[in-house]
Amino acid sequence: MTNLLQPEPRQRAALAGHERLDHALGGATPEIPGLRKLIRESWLRSASFKANPDNTAAPLALDYEELEEYRRQHPLAAIMPVINKLLVQPSHDSGLLVAVGDEVGRLLWVDGDPALQRRAEGMMFVPGADWSEASVGTSAPGTALALGRGIQIAGAEHYQRTVHPWSCTAVPFHDPDSGAVLGVVDITGTATAVAPHTLSLVEATVAAAQAQLRVERLQHAAELARKPVRRRSPAAAGRQGQGAKEGSLYRNSLQLLGRDQALLSLDGRTVSLSARHSEILALLSMHPDGLTAEELSSLLYPGDGSTMTLRAEMVRLRKVLQQLSQDAVPGSRPYRLPIDLVPDTGQVLSCLQRGAHRIALEIYRGGVLPRSEAPGIVDLRNRVSSLLREAVLTDGSAESLLKYAALPEASDDVEIRRAALRLLPPRSPKRAAVVADLERLEAELRA
Repeated sequence: MTNLLQPEPRQRAALAGHERLDHALGGATPEIPGLRKLIRESWLRSASFKANPDNTAAPLALDYEELEEYRRQHPLAAIMPVINKLLVQPSHDSGLLVAVGDEVGRLLWVDGDPALQRRAEGMMFVPGADWSEASVGTSAPGTALALGRGIQIAGAEHYQRTVHPWSCTAVPFHDPDSGAVLGVVDITGTATAVAPHTLSLVEATVAAAQAQLRVERLQHAAELARKPVRRRSPAAAGRQGQGAKEGSLYRNSLQLLGRDQALLSLDGRTVSLSARHSEILALLSMHPDGLTAEELSSLLYPGDGSTMTLRAEMVRLRKVLQQLSQDAVPGSRPYRLPIDLVPDTGQVLSCLQRGAHRIALEIYRGGVLPRSEAPGIVDLRNRVSSLLREAVLTDGSAESLLKYAALPEASDDVEIRRAALRLLPPRSPKRAAVVADLERLEAELRA
């Protein structure tokens, strides 16, 4: 593999690209001989996100208290001992930093050479900072997440000019069961950070950590199988958000946000549910004391619901759950889940109740089962969406407002955009896009 830091041709091409980047029209990066295709495409994405190559530092997305809570509940907390042993400890004397970020590019842990850590603080390469492409442009953590594979970014290939003295290698971390991206592992430094062996080292570390996570899940599932069934108490309703603090994916969870079909995780196994079963489990998870057949039917079916139809659906649902865990099969009279099942909607509501709207906004992936017309789901969808919007409008930063504005449900939200415009600095490059959106929406309202 060619050294990415050698001046000929890649660094010279990247430096030439930066000289022409300011003059590019319409955000298009000119064709530059020697500039790698993935770098050119990443620069194009960065320009489309209105990332500013002259920004001196990455923005802080999570303050200390939010970061501590978010790290405790993040699934990557479970694999940090492996990362520490294989990457962090060797890096202390090697002039390297090791960073672990979440699935949207925010750094959660940064460790390694102490002197290098102090230098990195100048560009906000610190826990809580946002290193996504949308924020800082091309960098190994953000671009690895954008591409879904391991990459190396050297020197002037970075979009942000203050990062040119640095080089980095990053590899996405995938859930060993569902394949979903959970985060990213990065090595940052000087020439050693993009040495030919560094990418293989990070890939091997990520593979080892994924295997360890899978083993721990299987061990946990085996422990649960040896325990007697624990009936869910009424007090469990208040613990829906607290389960997120346990720092792993071992808990039984239900992902409803932005999905037409829920993703159910039980004892380390993850499956996609049918639309109707998604609705039933969503409603039962939000009613831990249980629901009668009549109550559940009224929440499930528009108009006059049929309890006979519901009972047939419950028979099918029980068969699905039996294949995953005998302990999860719902009881009847009333219908009630015998386990604590944590829906992502419960996590969002819990965060909003504690005032942690930025964490709630990160968990939020869109409306609850967006295509569902079940009355109970429609009510839940409207409740979660309205509470989140109110929190962002009341206490949100400009970045939070813009993140909310990017959601499908906020595509025509004038008030959100006006609030963001009031908070954006006068010279922010993001103002132009917000103004354009407002002009479009106001023109549509006048038409």
